[in-house]
Amino acid sequence: MRENAWTRWPSREALGRDGMSGTRRMLGWTVRLLVLALLLWGAFHNDHVHGWMTAAGAGGVIVAGVLAWSFFRTTLQHRLGPSLVLVLLLVGLAAAAHSAGFGTLTLVVWCGCAITALERMPIGAALPVASIAFGWFAVVSDDSFPAAVATVGGMALAGYTLRLDAEARGSAQRLLAQERAARAAEAESAALAERTRIAREIHDVLAHSLSAQLVHLEAARLLIERGAEREQIHERVVAARGMARDGLAETRQALSALRGELTPLEDFLSGLVGTAVDTAEVAITGERRPLSAEASQAVRRVAQEALTNVRKHAPGAKVRVRLEYGPHEVTLDVRDTGGSPGELAGAGAGYGLLGMRERAELLGGSLRAGPGEEGFVVTLKVPA
Repeated sequence: MRENAWTRWPSREALGRDGMSGTRRMLGWTVRLLVLALLLWGAFHNDHVHGWMTAAGAGGVIVAGVLAWSFFRTTLQHRLGPSLVLVLLLVGLAAAAHSAGFGTLTLVVWCGCAITALERMPIGAALPVASIAFGWFAVVSDDSFPAAVATVGGMALAGYTLRLDAEARGSAQRLLAQERAARAAEAESAALAERTRIAREIHDVLAHSLSAQLVHLEAARLLIERGAEREQIHERVVAARGMARDGLAETRQALSALRGELTPLEDFLSGLVGTAVDTAEVAITGERRPLSAEASQAVRRVAQEALTNVRKHAPGAKVRVRLEYGPHEVTLDVRDTGGSPGELAGAGAGYGLLGMRERAELLGGSLRAGPGEEGFVVTLKVPA
């Protein structure tokens, strides 16, 4: 529901002092001191002001100051009733001062009440107050009618201009606060995304390393149950130890990658193929170019997972790894020639490729895994 312009208060940011420059604050205090000087001069410059009249004039100035301060506080809190009572008390105080012969004090207070009401109160309440104050000012003023009308019009315009200026400052304060909140939310979102990326990276490294160790340890267990020779069991245990060492190296590499210290992707694939399977070939096509850390890590992890699955499900199969740099994406294709499932085909939870697919989709890419012409095919595509 749209707020009524006649009953709408200036914002608290507009009525407050936050966001004011030092120059504006100094100007504001200068105006206040000038008004106070006019009030004091109006109270004491007449010859008939003496005795109890002097005390009454001083008391009137003090009361006017207290009422004005209270009016500023209640308008800041958007309390219409008390604000109206206070400003009308100020207008009445000026009328009483006029009856007592304090003409200058009267004119200053009436003009100040009208201008301040237009600046700080809802228009629907400010207009009647300003009309009363300006009306009395025009009646008691010694100026001619045209001059009085011009003076009243100028002061009304000044009050409304001050209101518009305060509203603009309040809007600027709100926009600044919103921008700061948006930046804080953006920083928090970026930190959360970075923590998620780190957690995913460490998870993928550990899942690959532990899965490979599980393959060899499960083989060792089966060999022990079948009464195999000591050398065969020892070979599997040594292989598991080697995978643990490789896993530690991969963890260090992942931490380096998170710091932006990545080894070339082509070198990584060549080294991975050389240690993961017995017979494999690597082909790199397209114009090579640096990839983002996320895309590069996705290619590395999918290659590791695919070769681990070959070792588990088709031991001894030949593997072809092809990395193609396209105009807008990079494609990793891992194919094996197939073979009889190994005795460890049931080891592991089977969630490796599912995790890789989720990683690819988060980057706006895709991952397909399924039977090919000969064996199994894993194809990753990520934007690059």
